[in-house]
Amino acid sequence: MRFLYLFFLFVSVPFIQAQNQFVPDDTPYKTALENAKTQGKPLFVMLYADWCPHCNLMKKEVFSDPAVLAFLNKNYVCVWKNIEKEEGTALKNKFNTKSLPTFLFIDPSNETLLYALKGELKKEAFMAEVNASLNPKLQLPYLEKEFLADPSNAVKFFNYLNTLKKGKDRTDLSVPTHIYLNTQSDAQLVSETNWRVIANGVTDIKSREFQYVLSHEKEFAAVASQSRIDRKIESIVSESLRPYVDNLDTTNYYKQREIAKSVRLQKIDSMVFKFDLTLAERTEKWQFYKKVTLDNAQKLVWNDASVLKDIGQTYLKHIADTESLKKSISWVKHAIELNDSYDGNLLLARLYNKIKDKKSALQYARDAKEIAKEMNWNSKEVDTLLTELNTK
Repeated sequence: MRFLYLFFLFVSVPFIQAQNQFVPDDTPYKTALENAKTQGKPLFVMLYADWCPHCNLMKKEVFSDPAVLAFLNKNYVCVWKNIEKEEGTALKNKFNTKSLPTFLFIDPSNETLLYALKGELKKEAFMAEVNASLNPKLQLPYLEKEFLADPSNAVKFFNYLNTLKKGKDRTDLSVPTHIYLNTQSDAQLVSETNWRVIANGVTDIKSREFQYVLSHEKEFAAVASQSRIDRKIESIVSESLRPYVDNLDTTNYYKQREIAKSVRLQKIDSMVFKFDLTLAERTEKWQFYKKVTLDNAQKLVWNDASVLKDIGQTYLKHIADTESLKKSISWVKHAIELNDSYDGNLLLARLYNKIKDKKSALQYARDAKEIAKEMNWNSKEVDTLLTELNTK
């Protein structure tokens, strides 16, 4: 009897654990689609990846709840697709998915997207959205039809847009945004409502609406605020350049960079400058890095001690010619004028050492040592450098 008790104990523990662990059902998409048609239910698809922490957290905290799965299975035919496997990749491309996790609610009769969600949601918020997805008047086809029947109606536009952006990235909001804005004259653009439209849905630097904002900043600031205008300008430039930097796509980056720089504002020049440096570092184009910094560091980041020191560190590692190194020394000197620091003095010592100016290197190494001593910090790095300099 004792043996049987222990046997059932060891068998039941994994079974209980398995009950609390969500395991995706790998039913083929086409099979699930046919099942949904047969049962007269919409199709629910979760797109995920094993490396995605937000996906894994939702599996653990939301889909491990039997009540959640029971509701989904009652109202939907459900499938779960890894975007790194064949069917998941095809669905990601088909529905232009850029965020994980993404949840698609699909009409199986024509594969129309009824509703979509993206990102990590808490259980209560997820269930509220799943309930909303079952209401035909809150679904995308109905909201789109209502909007297109009256495209100048801001209320209908926002009803559609606010649901659309739950599952789509900002670039996907561009089409309905411009349909609405095309019904508005230039003069009508300057309103709180239309500023919200522009802020939420305009992503093209060259668009009429964004160019109008640039040429009428004061008027828009009166109905919004200058800080909101600044944030929009920064976000639209960032959204236009960041994907090319992330993908190391230098060809398209340089094309888009010229468009961004056509916005003749110093804050845009500063953003482009920082994207230039990031791309140069990731692609190891040190000549380009040097040209960009020599042309613009003093003009664009002269009052940013942190950026000046970062540039100095890159010169220390990757730039060899003495004249350019001397220029970087002048930038780091200005950085410690703005904010005297241990790391700034240590960097100067190393830069001087690289150009074989032992006297200056010793001076700044001793200054770094003094700061470390005053602050009771670990001085191992500067001690090593001082030992090296004193033995030369």
